[in-house]
Amino acid sequence: MEILSIQVGQPKSYGVADAEDPLERPWVSAIDKQPVRGPVWLGAEGLAGDTQADRRHHGGPDMAVLVYAAEHYPRWREELADPGLAHGAFGENITLDGADEDTVCIGDVFAVGDALVEVSQPRQPCQTLARKFRVRDMVKRVLQRQAFGWYLRVRHDGWLEQGMVFQLQDRPYPEWTVKEVERIIRRRAHEPEAARRLAECVALADGWRARLGERGVATGAG
Repeated sequence: MEILSIQVGQPKSYGVADAEDPLERPWVSAIDKQPVRGPVWLGAEGLAGDTQADRRHHGGPDMAVLVYAAEHYPRWREELADPGLAHGAFGENITLDGADEDTVCIGDVFAVGDALVEVSQPRQPCQTLARKFRVRDMVKRVLQRQAFGWYLRVRHDGWLEQGMVFQLQDRPYPEWTVKEVERIIRRRAHEPEAARRLAECVALADGWRARLGERGVATGAG
């Protein structure tokens, strides 16, 4: 699994006040990631030079780095009629070759150079993607294609650079692929027993473990 590109971004303002189309109304996001040339420092809160606009729903130790599978891009380029769609277009920090939501598991620990990272949760796509691509049903498309990406927490700081390889060190939860975890999170109110089992996975982000607890599942909260 090779890093094809690394991207970071800062919050920017978009949209037009009083626009009739909701997708065109004002919004702020750091989804516009730009490629990094050369080594970039990875710490507990993410990559140097990268910031989130909405710290309530993004960022923090359990969402330090967003990874997206490079194999999704050819299909998106065709579907979106954008042959020049570049890595980073989905707001990811790392575009990774040789892995996807069906082959990566929650709790997987990878060595990348001197850094050590752990898969913490699937990405939950939001309307920011619809606004960015100006495609009203973009979130639905991402979920249907199971092309949402996943987050990493950082267990040991280090320098990252394009071309580095993710080397699997440990896989304690092979049953909890990113694909399966996202499915259960989305259907937690309909599959309470599966959700409770998932809540017992200590490698899953704390926020999701809490939301998958008995009260949240029973009420369909979140």
